[in-house]
Amino acid sequence: MALFLAYCSVVTAVMSGVLALASGQRSGLQRITAALLNAKATHLAERFPKLPGYAEFIFTKERYPSLLRQAVFVLLGTCGVFAVLGGIAIMAADGAVIDQLSYGLPWLSWHVRFDSLSGFFHCVIGIAVIAVALYGPGYVNEFEESKHPFSVLGLFTGLFVAGMLLVPLADDAFFFVIAWELMSVASYFLVTWQHERSANRRAGFIYLLMAEVGAIALILAFGVLAGFSGGLTFAAMRSAELTPLWASIAFSLALLGYGMKAGLVPIHVWLPEAHPVAPSHISALMSGVMLKVAVYGFIRFAFDLLGDMQWQWGLAVLILGTASAVLGVLYAIMQHNLKRLLAYHSVENIGIIFMGLGLSMIFASSGHPKLAVLGLLAALFHTLNHALFKSLLFLGAGAILHQTHEADIERMGGLIHRMPKTAALFLIGCVAISALPLFNGFVSEWLTFQAALQAGVLESGVLRSLVPITAAVLALTGALAAACFVKVYGVVFLGAPRSSKVSHAHEVRSRGMLAGPALLAALCFLFGIFPTPVINGLNSVAGNLLNATLPSVSAMGWLWLTPVSSDVASYSAPLVLLAALLVGTLVSWVLHRVKETANRRADLWECGFGGVTPRMQYTSSAFSMPLRRIFKTVWEVDETIVREPAGAKGQRTAVVRYQLHIGDHAWRFIYHPIAHAVTTAARHIGKIQTGNIRVYLGYSFFTLLFLLWVIS
Repeated sequence: MALFLAYCSVVTAVMSGVLALASGQRSGLQRITAALLNAKATHLAERFPKLPGYAEFIFTKERYPSLLRQAVFVLLGTCGVFAVLGGIAIMAADGAVIDQLSYGLPWLSWHVRFDSLSGFFHCVIGIAVIAVALYGPGYVNEFEESKHPFSVLGLFTGLFVAGMLLVPLADDAFFFVIAWELMSVASYFLVTWQHERSANRRAGFIYLLMAEVGAIALILAFGVLAGFSGGLTFAAMRSAELTPLWASIAFSLALLGYGMKAGLVPIHVWLPEAHPVAPSHISALMSGVMLKVAVYGFIRFAFDLLGDMQWQWGLAVLILGTASAVLGVLYAIMQHNLKRLLAYHSVENIGIIFMGLGLSMIFASSGHPKLAVLGLLAALFHTLNHALFKSLLFLGAGAILHQTHEADIERMGGLIHRMPKTAALFLIGCVAISALPLFNGFVSEWLTFQAALQAGVLESGVLRSLVPITAAVLALTGALAAACFVKVYGVVFLGAPRSSKVSHAHEVRSRGMLAGPALLAALCFLFGIFPTPVINGLNSVAGNLLNATLPSVSAMGWLWLTPVSSDVASYSAPLVLLAALLVGTLVSWVLHRVKETANRRADLWECGFGGVTPRMQYTSSAFSMPLRRIFKTVWEVDETIVREPAGAKGQRTAVVRYQLHIGDHAWRFIYHPIAHAVTTAARHIGKIQTGNIRVYLGYSFFTLLFLLWVIS
């Protein structure tokens, strides 16, 4: 039944794409359906003459495109429901279902395996897809059909979701690469959907280029395993006996391929380019879900296929994860584009996930299986949590852009009065991603801390010194993330509007654009208050991968989370919630009883300037300026102040313009040199193109001689 539900989710995703494609074609299926709807309208009008015009309004061809759009998102939501149900069913069964599909080459069928790890990631994908399906109909109405056809958007959205669902089902390298490429290529067309903008085309090119480089690395990694096992199936690869050198080569290639898709530093540069230009509900899927598919691939390869781990692998993953976490949040705090800021926070949270995976690999290779389970559980739970609050934030950002048509947070302000429901939902996402108590982000980061604090059991002095340092960096990352979202929420929602577009904004009218984020916000709160049942469910995943579980997670009951033991650390979110409610009630009662503390409204003091204007508000740049001074070596900072003189001999300054550009060092030190080398090589190689036929015949002749010499 679980595998059947997984199949249904994939088929339904493809059907939603096909239906979207049909909505853009005034022939075939669309004309037949339109004719049937018109016939139904006539029939109802004849039977119910007291309802003139109502049936025609519902069923006539003018309403047909809208109905088809609704049907596309209904199918997409159904796909998400099937994925969640199938994932829960296989995790509850705590087993694996194997199947074989004869859709590949005649001698190479597609092998399918659905186990608890696959089921967990199907749940992650399904929840985000359900929220997007609720959100999408209202959001896509903004776009003009002639310039941005919904048929293209819907088709590649369906294929994109189908590709993400197929990756966890693949049980051989051939099928895995096909599903991986389907996911990558479909998402490329979604990034470049608004292709009339040069930024979209550039972002799409960078994304596709890096995706294909990563895919080549994955193919080579699978090739190493296939060379030692003699087969492309994962079952054969599990039995491969690799030498330590070849195992390290395969691991390095896999880390490059999966890390590039996930957004690890320094191979993260596509992510802040692609996410801001894609439609917001697609950005939610890419950041909230697609990056997690890369996490799945890495876990499957490192924890399942490679076999025996080496502590050096875990240390490399831990260092990369730590660097990604702190650099991601530092780059995020400097951004003014809201979606670009959220994209950099995805780099941060992917880093936190890989920190947990690195700790798990270190403990597993050092002979501490239970602590390895703790690191893996922290990574998996943060994977789920990030999918929830990052999808929530991207959908909230989409609602803001939909209503204000502004992406620069420096031009926003005061939206809490104009979009109060969106403001409340966005605040929940800000609190969750800042890892504050009572929400899910706090629990998974707390588990990561608990895993790092057990470094004292390691025999290596180097590891005992490095792991606590990474824990301290994680604490710094959490503080910087909280500061960043204080800035975001304060500049975007509080104060006064900074532009006319924002001053005329209002709450979204589509209920779905509120229902999707509301679902995610509710889950952020629910998993933050009751994390123990979720972590107990993830124990089965860890048991299958590491042959060990954490029996102490709920040793003190479902109210308490005890990852190591009750003597070391414990956390009870329900009791914290109860204490917060009691304190809040007491404070509220005191404020209402004491008359001296009653609220009093008065005009703002303008410091003698003759009236407060929106330009006097704190800006995003001003808020982050102290951090920019402290960590100035992290970025490429281009800060200029331009003064325009006026008056006699320019003695008076008429206008002062402040310009700030924050650059990424990765471009200057890694990607620009590579681009320059490729361009130089192409220029030199181009010299052999002389246009002389005799020279070309000579090339062919000497190439043939060389090949004959090699073959013989």
